[in-house]
Amino acid sequence: MGKDGISNSVGDMPNVGSPIPGLPRGDTDVLLKIKMAQIQQQQQQQQQQQNGNQQQQQIHHSLSAPPPQNSNINLKQENIVGASSVGDGSMSNSFRGNDQAGRKRKQPVSSSGPANSSGTANTAGPSPSSAPSTPSTHTPGDVISMPALQHNDNSSKPLMMFRSDGPTTLTSPSNQLADMERFVEDGSLDDNVESFLSHDDADLRDTVGRCMDVSKGFTFTEVNSVRASGNKVVCCHFSSDGKLLATGGHDKKAVLWYTDSLKPKTSLEEHSSMITDVRFNPSTPRLATSSFDKTVRVWDADNPGFSLRTFMGHSASVMSLDYHPNKDDLICSCDGDGEIRYWSVTNGSCTRVFKGATSQVRFQPRHGRFLAAAAENIVSILDVETQACRQSLQGHTKPIHSICWDPSGEYLASVSEDSVRVWSLMSGNEGECVHELSCNGNKFNSCVFHPSYASLLVIGCYQSLELWNMSENKTMTLAAHEGLIAGLALSTATGLVASASHDKIVKLWK
Repeated sequence: MGKDGISNSVGDMPNVGSPIPGLPRGDTDVLLKIKMAQIQQQQQQQQQQQNGNQQQQQIHHSLSAPPPQNSNINLKQENIVGASSVGDGSMSNSFRGNDQAGRKRKQPVSSSGPANSSGTANTAGPSPSSAPSTPSTHTPGDVISMPALQHNDNSSKPLMMFRSDGPTTLTSPSNQLADMERFVEDGSLDDNVESFLSHDDADLRDTVGRCMDVSKGFTFTEVNSVRASGNKVVCCHFSSDGKLLATGGHDKKAVLWYTDSLKPKTSLEEHSSMITDVRFNPSTPRLATSSFDKTVRVWDADNPGFSLRTFMGHSASVMSLDYHPNKDDLICSCDGDGEIRYWSVTNGSCTRVFKGATSQVRFQPRHGRFLAAAAENIVSILDVETQACRQSLQGHTKPIHSICWDPSGEYLASVSEDSVRVWSLMSGNEGECVHELSCNGNKFNSCVFHPSYASLLVIGCYQSLELWNMSENKTMTLAAHEGLIAGLALSTATGLVASASHDKIVKLWK
């Protein structure tokens, strides 16, 4: 630096020039300062002009854009303007369902039951004819924000939607500019921020790879991952306190992981064939595994050196199992031939055998009155005590891969490769399909209700997660894995969602 604060290299710049012969050094410095000031002024004017043009173009687009068609959800303007993405996973607003006619879901009550009672989803593998769809381009780990659900209000205003081709619906140019400045400041302008709200007659799915931020508090982002196996992982489940995660798959062993670090605690290795399902006991540190070797094994998470029980009796591969939420002694399992068995852990014996499930069984959380049993394209709701069929949930046209209860035990989701259905088991509309989502190219495989937002269902597909906001019937696709997402699990204790994939990776989301 020179004595006047001007870099000595400035005089070497070809566009500025070298000192003029015959002028004293002081005059040369003055000329250099003047020249530099002129250049800076020109740059500032150009920048101001560009900024002005951009703002005018944005305002023009916003005012000329057509308004949205009628939407069944309106959000209050004051909850939108000034909202920003929350990157730390905090959740300040909760989803609120809207009591509407048609296929709108009634909002379930919040659950205080065991955290591990809702279903995880698993499968032995994709259909040989399944063609992988193009995965989402959204980078795993980025923050995904979605709108909180608000009750309808007569004073509601259209929601702002930012698209790559300009704003679609804006309340005012000043609000638009304020939000544009906010997105520039937090670096999210290029993420194509967009809301779930769209034209009623348009495709309800948001374009893959977009980051949504139209409300306060809700995010969904990857928080940790681990290579869980040398082979495909197909199932996972949290302990009731959320401190342990169990995974299993094609390598014939189940692994227990510390949830906070995803460091392995132990490995359970007595099965002779692939593990199809793993479930923790709701109130004790025990867990059970099912396998293609036709057995069910019970383990103690605190003393995992060997299995406590090995149940044999199935004549075909055991596809699924579950612990009763209130009866610690009762385990239910099903095999590929449709046989369901009740097992007593205390007595080490089979207490009941009946037919009804070929792919998955899940006890109703909290109450434990019902057993959901999936076979082919039908889900049967069986009375746990009498085994009588209370409801036959029909509507799928293809085999059901996965079923899961919401934590309240009042709703059940069922997944086939081409559709997801949500059924109400509440008195008054038992067995009614209250929500339905059709596949849009990427085949569905697994599902789990979000642990904190009852109106959000997380669906596992090939390489991606589908986040389905059922109250608004809007979805968003999130790139998650490099293979089929075969298993999903939730923890109401920690608010975490786990995904297990054929890419041998297990990930945690929040």
